[in-house]
Amino acid sequence: PVSPQLADTEFSPVFRLLTIFAYGTYADYLAEAANLPPLSEAQKNKLRHLSVVTLAAKIKCIPYSVLLEQLQLKNVRQLEDLVIEAVYADVLRGSLDQRNQRLEVDYSIGRDIRREELSTITRTLQEWCQGCEVVLSGIEEQVSRANQHKEQQLALKQQIESEVANLKKTIKVTTAAAAAATSQDPEQHLTELREPAPGTNQRQASKKTSKAKGLRGSAKIWSKSN
Repeated sequence: PVSPQLADTEFSPVFRLLTIFAYGTYADYLAEAANLPPLSEAQKNKLRHLSVVTLAAKIKCIPYSVLLEQLQLKNVRQLEDLVIEAVYADVLRGSLDQRNQRLEVDYSIGRDIRREELSTITRTLQEWCQGCEVVLSGIEEQVSRANQHKEQQLALKQQIESEVANLKKTIKVTTAAAAAATSQDPEQHLTELREPAPGTNQRQASKKTSKAKGLRGSAKIWSKSN
């Protein structure tokens, strides 16, 4: 920070020039150039760089027309050379949009702060903190919902797996019971094949007996006739 003790001394022009380099712009210097020490070309370009930084703090896409006016340059070629020089000096980072005639700033260094600007900065930081708290609260709420949904899905999965396991057991028991009901002892099956049912045996036996008697009777008749 610039010491205010120099303001009321014979070095007041130098003090004012220092404040311009600390807080002001090239346009501020031109407005008071008659009462200030002269600047070399290097010093002028340095102040122009700082002026671009001040503009970049307010707007990220600075039109060429604004830069030409604020920096008091004659043409676009001088402006682009000055911006390229500032980029190489790491004063700012960005790109020159020649089609749309503007400077797009991605990053710029910070400048010194006046005491009267502290309240504004404090207010801005408070608003930023409040915004962060709101975002954090929203994220926590989303995480809570996601965890709740995960628990519900896990409970549903376990329920489905339990139902599937019970269904498999039921199918297995039913299948075993059906197989036991339809299966037969091989020896018993063979016995049934060898020994027909009682009613069937009697009918077949009577038929055989009648046939045998008929054959014997016919034999007797045949012998008598001879």
